[in-house]
Amino acid sequence: MAKKENKDELEERKSRRKQRQKDQHEKAKSWLREWMDALLFAAIAALIIRTFFFEAYRIPTPSMEETLLTGDFLVVSKISYGPRTPMVLAVPFTNIYLPGVKLPWTRIPGYEDIERNDIVVFNYPIDIAPIAAKTNYIKRSVGIPGDTLSIRDKELFVNNESAEDFPGIQKNYIVTVQERVRLSPAKVRAAGAQLIRAEGPNSYRVNMTQAEANAIGNWVEVTNVEPFVLPESYNEFSRVDFSFSSGFMNHDHLPPTVVPFEGQEVTLTPENWHVYENIVTRYEGNNVERNGDTFIINGEERNTYTFQQDYYFMMGDNRDDSEDSRFWGFVPHDHVVGKAGLIYFSWDSERWLPRFERLLNFIHD
Repeated sequence: MAKKENKDELEERKSRRKQRQKDQHEKAKSWLREWMDALLFAAIAALIIRTFFFEAYRIPTPSMEETLLTGDFLVVSKISYGPRTPMVLAVPFTNIYLPGVKLPWTRIPGYEDIERNDIVVFNYPIDIAPIAAKTNYIKRSVGIPGDTLSIRDKELFVNNESAEDFPGIQKNYIVTVQERVRLSPAKVRAAGAQLIRAEGPNSYRVNMTQAEANAIGNWVEVTNVEPFVLPESYNEFSRVDFSFSSGFMNHDHLPPTVVPFEGQEVTLTPENWHVYENIVTRYEGNNVERNGDTFIINGEERNTYTFQQDYYFMMGDNRDDSEDSRFWGFVPHDHVVGKAGLIYFSWDSERWLPRFERLLNFIHD
């Protein structure tokens, strides 16, 4: 009888042990499932937010200095101008996409239009890739659809009026000093400017804002400060392979040019074809052949064309260190990603320190 009781107790203990192990296993599975569900939900939520609302962007080059600095981390608002639905099949949060597959897409209406001088993130038009897979660029929209732009001796004009100036815009200046005096690079750097090179025995080329130029102009050793302007005859664009700028000479001079808009009809000529070639062929997908002065568009001989969407003219605030619309031309509306909104972090790679004064700064104040 005692042996039977001991055996029953042993079986009961084994049963309880198995039940505890089973409960622990179920609890572990439940805990793991909860974490997996939470991670999946977070990933889906992040993907939705990134696709339709906001996206992070890092400033990789000095083309927008001093408005935006290399190492600034931005929040870009996609809902401002309207987010695009997915355009390609891609691996989430990467630049890996399935070649040859393009999705039907649309732009969900935003709550504002691109205004002149907005700072805009867009897909680099000249890239050879699906639109959404192209490199992200950031510039200032100095010209909106229908504007007439010109650049005269480095100065930008919009609709025959001098363009609005901004404190962060930088240009190259020639700083002339007294004889037998050397302009100190350290002093120039302390003033916030950048000494590029000596241009002669008593002159230097310096990249700086208008305010910095005014301050340096008051130094006792400085006799003159004036903008550095390329001669109209200097062919800078012969060294770059862009259709748009192939008909112009350099970035300091641009004849009056209308920013194309949806529904605008233009007459195509050999003289203006460089302005419109990328629009007609690359961005709006037409097959074009030229026969002398005649254009054959999609098999039809005609010399007029009507634009299918709006375009923008983008320039960097670092005007002499920015490859922008002056080089490669207009930005199509379907390439617009969003509006730069907030600097949430900034890293100074030279000092290996955060720029605390730039944290949480709104860009469009």
